[in-house]
Amino acid sequence: MPAIQLTIAERKAHRAEAHHLDPVVMIGNEGLTAAVAKEVDAALNAHGLIKVRVLGDDRAQREAMYQQLADQLGAAPIQHIGKLLVLWRPKPAKERVVDEERMPGPRDFKVLKYSKRGGQRPEVKTLRVLGNQRLTPGGQVKRAKPKQKSVKKGRLG
Repeated sequence: MPAIQLTIAERKAHRAEAHHLDPVVMIGNEGLTAAVAKEVDAALNAHGLIKVRVLGDDRAQREAMYQQLADQLGAAPIQHIGKLLVLWRPKPAKERVVDEERMPGPRDFKVLKYSKRGGQRPEVKTLRVLGNQRLTPGGQVKRAKPKQKSVKKGRLG
């Protein structure tokens, strides 16, 4: 998979975004292994823009790792400065799974109960209302009644 080609302006913008980032993957003395490439791929999927720290001192070897990572993972090489490599790849869109069985969760409501004397603060109660419940204007929680079946339909079916 070839590396993504970016314009100078896009590369400059990504470099500015990556300035405050910390390295998420470190390449040790073993060099660029399959496990390291897998971790870099996972980090690119999760973050999109990442920094990689290389612990070796050989600049030519770091440059080769940088180009190899960009080509192998289909990422755009953003910056190579010292022992830091910055790579970018657009994050894949997450697929949302729609669960038809899922019901709405509990909701919290704050109910104010005013005092009969005017000069006191109202009492604040937090009530949790579940999916089959409702809150009355008086601050009471009422459960929904089960759906009533017709007597006639019960005899026919």
